[in-house]
Amino acid sequence: MSRAATEVAEWMLAELKNAGILHQDKAVDYIIEHFGESFIYTNENGNRSIDKEVKKIFKKLHGGRAAWERDGFFWGWH
Repeated sequence: MSRAATEVAEWMLAELKNAGILHQDKAVDYIIEHFGESFIYTNENGNRSIDKEVKKIFKKLHGGRAAWERDGFFWGWH
């Protein structure tokens, strides 16, 4: 696991803690601007998404306390 991917995941967790919600589109824009395009890919639906390694680290960091809301494309506390 790369240190940079961990930094991105840590930023995601901090944002989620501060706001209580983390919208994927806003996270993607921030990640591109502050961490670079290498942490973003285009998924099978043609949408920009966050790198799978970053999401895996993020999941470990929140330890199941956050949930992905498919309909709204965001993570929230549950």
